[in-house]
Amino acid sequence: MTATLAPLPAPDALAPPIPVLEGARVRLRAPAARDLAAYVAFCASPRTAPLGGPFDADAAFARLSALIGHWALRGFGRWMVADRHSDEALGVVGLMQPPSWPGPELAWTVFDHAEGRGLAHESARLARDFAGKVLGISELVSLIAPENHRSAALARRLGACPDGEITPPGKPKLTVW
Repeated sequence: MTATLAPLPAPDALAPPIPVLEGARVRLRAPAARDLAAYVAFCASPRTAPLGGPFDADAAFARLSALIGHWALRGFGRWMVADRHSDEALGVVGLMQPPSWPGPELAWTVFDHAEGRGLAHESARLARDFAGKVLGISELVSLIAPENHRSAALARRLGACPDGEITPPGKPKLTVW
């Protein structure tokens, strides 16, 4: 007996419904197949060392898939930060809460070519406002590697302050903001 397989739907059609948020320069949208090359390039860079990287293409694919899956498991997650006009992938921002985290985290990553333009701040504010106004989450943490001074500065700019340290399983020590 020969099985006939139905054609697969387009990859983007399989993603859970993820709201789109718009800022002055960025659009926060669902991670999509078109973002894979930019995400693989980011994951291969030394900038992922605090996250356990660099990662190969297969690990990057799994990590991008996890971004989408988090929405299905928690009802919130991280968005792809895209240029509002060109839709170019610029980074990842949003909420995450693995089981070992002390609470929902506001997390951000900006790809190399997008750094230094204030896009992480704009994106993090959109995500934080969504958490409060739409999800009713009034308290967020950001877990930042102690040597990541740029992220610490952004956390301060967002109104956070250091509040201890945590060492999640299999991860390095992180400062809780």
